[in-house]
Amino acid sequence: MDFSDVLIPQVIAYCFFFCCRNESEIIEEIVQKIDYELSQTFSSVSEDLVGIDSRVRVVSDMLFGGQNDVRIIGICGMGGIGKSTIARVVYDKIRCEFEGSCFLANVREGFEKHGAVPLQKQLLSEILREKSPEIWDPEKGIAEIKNRLQNRKVLVILDDVDNLKQLHFLAVDWKWFLPGSRIIITSRDKNLMSTHAVDGIYEAEELNDDDALVLLSRKAFKKDQPIEGYWELCKSVLGHARGLPLAARVLGSSLCGRSMDFWESFIKRLNEIPNRDAMDVLKIGFDGLEELEKKIFLDIACFLKGMNKDQVTRILNQCGFHANYGIQILQDKSLICVSNDTFSMHDLLQAMGREVVRQESTAEPGRRSRLWATKDVFHVLGKNTVSCAIYRNLPRNFHCADRIDFSDLYFIYHSIFYLHFALHTIGFFMAGDRRNRKHSPGLA
Repeated sequence: MDFSDVLIPQVIAYCFFFCCRNESEIIEEIVQKIDYELSQTFSSVSEDLVGIDSRVRVVSDMLFGGQNDVRIIGICGMGGIGKSTIARVVYDKIRCEFEGSCFLANVREGFEKHGAVPLQKQLLSEILREKSPEIWDPEKGIAEIKNRLQNRKVLVILDDVDNLKQLHFLAVDWKWFLPGSRIIITSRDKNLMSTHAVDGIYEAEELNDDDALVLLSRKAFKKDQPIEGYWELCKSVLGHARGLPLAARVLGSSLCGRSMDFWESFIKRLNEIPNRDAMDVLKIGFDGLEELEKKIFLDIACFLKGMNKDQVTRILNQCGFHANYGIQILQDKSLICVSNDTFSMHDLLQAMGREVVRQESTAEPGRRSRLWATKDVFHVLGKNTVSCAIYRNLPRNFHCADRIDFSDLYFIYHSIFYLHFALHTIGFFMAGDRRNRKHSPGLA
């Protein structure tokens, strides 16, 4: 058989095909193809990762355990815990096994700034490996995603989702995809994933002490261990990071190449004012709360951490805060934990909450809505700088409380300066420091 009889017509057909197309379109298609092939080869995640392997194994087991059906897995946890990093590493490891894949980063931010359409275009473009289709309306985008992606085996990562509307417009419906498809959703809101009926949820964990030290050292010293003379300083810094990968990275980078004197000064400053970069990430979850939920979070951060759940619930309900609902929302968003009927939260989240209050008035504590530091309480009492910010937090039924029983936190919380002011002054009374009574208006 003469191969020219077969090849020549094909060559002519290809030449005709390319000649009929715009040269720029051909170049763009070639570039997109090369870009995709390169993306399949190189990881987009930094190799400077610590403690990631065990977390990736857990998520991988959840993704591929059981039947070869379509599976949707959620990764949840507080900001900075490493949800996106875990999802990205898993994505890079397995994406070559699928017909198409897409990692949609920062979904929440994308929706807030530009709406659903750009994300819909990105989803289609990356999975189909072609120029994004013309989409002008989010509902049309849903139909386009369904029509173009149905009956495909795909891998989709939706990173930092914070409401069901985002999932609706990105059309996360497992019925559309071929068996073997995998979808990973990362979010701070555990309830959102439960509502969407995911097949499993992995709650990201903090770094252990050894891994946290390695991560901090890599950022601060470019090696896996602290240099001589810095071990104790590193331990002090890690006391503020509390196993949060983001905090260890940020703090380590801030201290890279610095002298011991700088480290000591930096640590003293951290005791008073938390690191801004870490706080900005953590504050995203707080900013998304309703006003009553914000008040509950700040009260827990400033005063109620470590207290019994039933006792706190009773106090908050008396203030009209709908405590059971608000507490559950805070739990779902990974802002607080309730373990053994006791409230707890990550130290950095507590520091973030207190910093929110401090920013109400950095110069004058009396203008803040809550006071917890002894020096601030004495300042306000001694200078008589109480402002209406504290009085605005008085419970609605305060006038009914005609006495204060120091043995009952309920009445302490309903004292003239609310719990924000009274807990510390009452503590002084109970400790026998009666001399302060005359300086506390309304409590004498």
